[in-house]
Amino acid sequence: MNTSDQPNSTKSLDTSALPTVVNRATWQAELEKLLVREKAHTRQGDAIAAARRRLPMVEVDPTIQLVGPHGPITLLEVFEARSLLIAYFHMWHTGQPTSDQCEGCTFFNGQVRELSYLHSRDVTYATFCEGPYKESIRYRDFMGWDVPWYSAQDSAETLLAGRGFGMLVCYLRHGDRVFETYFNDGRGVEVMSPSYGLLDMTVYGRQETWEDAPAGWPQRWGGNTGQHPFRKNGRPTAQWSRLAAGRSDDLGTGATTPHSSQNQP
Repeated sequence: MNTSDQPNSTKSLDTSALPTVVNRATWQAELEKLLVREKAHTRQGDAIAAARRRLPMVEVDPTIQLVGPHGPITLLEVFEARSLLIAYFHMWHTGQPTSDQCEGCTFFNGQVRELSYLHSRDVTYATFCEGPYKESIRYRDFMGWDVPWYSAQDSAETLLAGRGFGMLVCYLRHGDRVFETYFNDGRGVEVMSPSYGLLDMTVYGRQETWEDAPAGWPQRWGGNTGQHPFRKNGRPTAQWSRLAAGRSDDLGTGATTPHSSQNQP
């Protein structure tokens, strides 16, 4: 299997701008200063999580229906008899080809893969998609994801309660009652992306234009660059490796992308 993002990979970074070179002792001293701040950041995150656990909650109708592989299913049944549920609300452009589907939702939802650790703590993870089940499940399968997938098309208004797709919601089941305990959107869903956390550890960071970086650092994505951080050459970035592996991106709607059968842009 070709695991590259696409056959014509992005050119190497311009690394002419570099950090100051020092001896190891000086470097270690500077690193230790930063690690003190990082530890404080971790402890602050722990404190915020503690406050999150003390939030009140709002009751949700457990009979709200979604659509899954066997047809209609209630929100209560989506829990799979576990006590907790995390749901990502995936945007969808009904009737549009694979290449036009949401690059941000593809980026975030596609990085949630190993569910056993959640299950061991009595937590179910599921995707609630904005689009129809038969169309959107073909996208999940094209991407090679195996997370539980449901269409929230007909129940969106009730579940969203005035919000929009592209959000993460946490639920609690108490007997046959269901409660919403937390939600976040925007950058609040970055917790789903280990890629961002790893990029933040590197000297050039995410290489996005909004970042505070030294002069000359590569910032190729976002802003006025014309490059979307989650999209490359007309598609969500992660789609290219699936095409290279020979998977069909046909969603069964008749909508096609020009040259979509080719494994290169």
